[in-house]
Amino acid sequence: MNMTRREALKRTAVLGAAAAFAPGMIARGNSPSAVGEYELMDLPYAFDALEPAVDAGTMKVHYQKHHAGYVRKLNAAMKDVSPRPSLEDLLAGPNLSDAVRNNGGGTYNHNIFWKSMAPIGEGGGGEPQGDLAARLRKDFGSVEDFRTQFSKAAGSVFGSGWAWLVVRESDGKLVVVSTGNQDNPLMKSVLSENQVGRPLLGLDVWEHAYYLHYQNRRTDYIANWWKVVNWNEVSQRLG
Repeated sequence: MNMTRREALKRTAVLGAAAAFAPGMIARGNSPSAVGEYELMDLPYAFDALEPAVDAGTMKVHYQKHHAGYVRKLNAAMKDVSPRPSLEDLLAGPNLSDAVRNNGGGTYNHNIFWKSMAPIGEGGGGEPQGDLAARLRKDFGSVEDFRTQFSKAAGSVFGSGWAWLVVRESDGKLVVVSTGNQDNPLMKSVLSENQVGRPLLGLDVWEHAYYLHYQNRRTDYIANWWKVVNWNEVSQRLG
């Protein structure tokens, strides 16, 4: 079937956009990094499973409204790109539009966040073990020094943002960084070299993550959050 010039130009633009996000992907449509629509991940526990650290009301609104909204808006922003790159490839790519930066970041960040927590007695809380604990001692002096630095970073975010434990890309060192809004350490085109890396642990300090229960007491939210951190998940990300 012959295409009109307008149809041909549109097809070329779409393919070019996909190639820009993930070079070589068009030739490998079944590549593991190629996806269809981005999906809202399943929450790995019930809304009330993290209480009292995170209350059920906050969890429900946070997941069903905020996270779901980021996924929906990301798919709208990427509607002309097929196949789509993985979230990691997308966010590490160049020239992120505001829509992709904000909603792609919001989608990815929350995927990390939910999996970084588990109910107390079912993987949540306690202390990091094994290689993760050894790496934290090596790069921060002690696990407690890491926790103090991370809590300070989370408490010092002005407005909305995140605190992260990251394997820094430049030297492989574990570092703590903070980002504003829905930015994250994958964003090479956005962040400085000393912030870019692979996220191991992320804490959401947007007000919607804690305000229903803690109001303006962000420090209390951060302190209680440590009680539900899923160190096994963090260790798996470290590899």
